[in-house]
Amino acid sequence: MTILVLAEQRDGKVKKASYEAIKAASAVATQLNATVTAVLFGADEAAAKSLGGYGAAKTVFVADERLHFYANSAYVKSVAQIMEKEAADVVMLPATSLGKDLAPRLAVRIDGALAPDVTSIAVEDGAIVAQRPVYAGKSVIKVKINSAKQVFSLRPNVFSAGEASGTEAVVENFAPALDDADFVTKATGTTIASGKIDVAEANVIVSGGRGLQGPEHWPLIQGLADTLGAATGASRAVVDAGWRPHAEQVGQTGKTVSPNLYVACGISGAIQHLAGMSSSKCIVAINKDKDAPIFQVADYGIVGDVFEVVPALTEELKSFFGK
Repeated sequence: MTILVLAEQRDGKVKKASYEAIKAASAVATQLNATVTAVLFGADEAAAKSLGGYGAAKTVFVADERLHFYANSAYVKSVAQIMEKEAADVVMLPATSLGKDLAPRLAVRIDGALAPDVTSIAVEDGAIVAQRPVYAGKSVIKVKINSAKQVFSLRPNVFSAGEASGTEAVVENFAPALDDADFVTKATGTTIASGKIDVAEANVIVSGGRGLQGPEHWPLIQGLADTLGAATGASRAVVDAGWRPHAEQVGQTGKTVSPNLYVACGISGAIQHLAGMSSSKCIVAINKDKDAPIFQVADYGIVGDVFEVVPALTEELKSFFGK
């Protein structure tokens, strides 16, 4: 049995969420007496070999220059061909923006089924069983796919990649059979919106909400984030008001995050926002309303004015870190 894992790269560098997915697949493969084969588009052979350090026995390397940037139809067709070649019935991939777009398309293409945004995966009675949040994160359900072909997308930052073992994967080049119809739309380049940490992949996030009262107070959030080496996030109200870009929005209509530390400043905790961050490992909430819903999910809560608490906390942390 072979478990296929789609590894994602950006500018030739494999994303951390891909290492996490390979590691999780490796744990499942051990219980099923299976092997893990990674699939990598558009990077280099050194990156393809490095996937062995996280549990991939082999990397199918697709060096087609047309696939350096994501093209949904072409990627789906290519992965389906690799599945057939490798006799793989199970595919795992990170639930990044790319993964969320590709996973359902692939499930349809292979006449299989999808378990999306998985936060836990294991083997029970010889079958893969996953857990995923539902109802905006208020409940968690177990999912067992009955279809022969199975696709699982794994939420970033939930599974630990651990340290690379130093083992190299065997690299096998693959040239998918594609035609012009598979490239009806294609990316010709990418532009980095900012040099900041992507909120979806950050280990620490400091988020601001409507309690900041206006964009002129955002430096409070940025200052705390810089001190912690964190990404900045925002509630939907802040983004809708035009204070911050949508790329920073955390929530059901923004990005789902699972950092080690999430600091919510002036965020009341509407269910839409909680759906995007409730799986954070440690949540710290700062809000002047003691009855704010955010305190129901917070591990630590500070009832106080963000304009007083955040500057004091930032200064204390600077002193602690010697900055």
